[in-house]
Amino acid sequence: MIKTTALTQTHIQLNAKMIPFAGYNMPVSYEGINVEHETVRNAVGVFDVSHMGEFILKGSNALDLIQRVCSNDASVLTDGKVQYTCLPNETGGIVDDLLVYRLTQESYMLVVNASNIEKDWNWINKFNSKGVEMHNISDKTSLLAIQGPNSIDALQPLTDIKLSEMPYYTFKKGNFAGIDNVLISNTGYTGAGGFEIYFENQHAQHIWDEIFKSGQSFGIKPVGLGARDTLRLEMGFCLYGNDIDDTTSPIAAGLGWITKFNKEFTNSSNLLKEKESGVEKKLIGFEMIDRGIPRHDYEICNEAGNVIGKVTSGTQSPTLQKGIGMGYVKTEFSKAGNEIFIKVRDRQLKAVVVKVPFLKK
Repeated sequence: MIKTTALTQTHIQLNAKMIPFAGYNMPVSYEGINVEHETVRNAVGVFDVSHMGEFILKGSNALDLIQRVCSNDASVLTDGKVQYTCLPNETGGIVDDLLVYRLTQESYMLVVNASNIEKDWNWINKFNSKGVEMHNISDKTSLLAIQGPNSIDALQPLTDIKLSEMPYYTFKKGNFAGIDNVLISNTGYTGAGGFEIYFENQHAQHIWDEIFKSGQSFGIKPVGLGARDTLRLEMGFCLYGNDIDDTTSPIAAGLGWITKFNKEFTNSSNLLKEKESGVEKKLIGFEMIDRGIPRHDYEICNEAGNVIGKVTSGTQSPTLQKGIGMGYVKTEFSKAGNEIFIKVRDRQLKAVVVKVPFLKK
C-alpha cells in the first residue's frame, strides 16, 4: 500500500506529476523542475515534505540515549535549538542522517528520512535500555518547507513570532495561521533560506491555503521533490541512499564536523581511529568541464582511464548552467583543482574537483 500525505489530493488537483517515493505518493514537479528551482532561489516555494519521520523522546534519560546513538554532541543544545547529526552503525556506516530538536530539558524531537522511519525507530529502540519514553508521531504530523528569499515576507503576516529574529537552526512554537502549537523552524534543505513548519495533519489544508494566500504577491509556488534534489545538490548537501548509506563512513563523507569524540557513541572508537589514520576514499564535489550530465553510479576515472571512484549524485545545475556532481574517489584524487573524468557511456568527460557548496553565497 502506497501512503499519502494530508495534501496528496491537493497536489493531484494542481496537476503535479506524482511518483512513488519512500513508500509515499509524492509530487515530483508541478510546472517543471527548472522553473520551480528558480522560484526557490529567487522568490519563495512550498514543499510538502510530510513523508519525513518524527519521533518524540521524553524523560530524564532522553539526552543520554541521543548521545549514545548520535555522532554529534546534543548536550550543547538549549531549548529551541536544532542540530544536524547522524546515527552511526556498528560497521562503519550510517543508519541515517537526521535533525535533533530540543523541546525542553527532557524532551526532544528527532526528524528522520522517510525511507528510514521504521529502520531508525528500531535502531534507536535497540539502545533504549534506560526507559526513555518514545513516540513515533510521523503518521499524524505534516511538514511544509517554505524556502526562498521571500519566505519571511510570505509567512510573517500569519504569525506573531518574529521570523527575522530567529537565528538559523532555531525554532519556536506558537500560533500560525490561527492554529496553535505549530512548530516553526529556521531550517531547510535548499540553501535559499526559509522555514520548515510542523503541525497536525488535520490543519494541513487550512495552513497550505493560508500560506499561498499570504505569499501570492511574493511569487509563491508549489515545488516538488525534483527541484528539492537540484537545490540541495547545488549546496553540496548529502542525500541519504545516494551520498551516504549503511556502507559510507561519516569521516569519508565529510561529516567529521558532526562527529564529536568528546563522548562515546556507536562505533566511536573505530571512527576516531579512521579520523586519525585517514580514509581510503572521500566524498568530493566536482564540476563538468566537458559538456555532459553526471548521473548516479557513473564511474569516475583518472586520466589513464583507471576507475578511481563513482558518482553518487549528479545533475545539470539550473543556476550554474553546467553539470555538477558528488562522488567518492580514492583520497589521493580528492584535492580541489584535480582533474578527473566521468565515464558517460563510452566517453570520458573531463571534470574538476571543487569545494562544496557549488553555489557560493
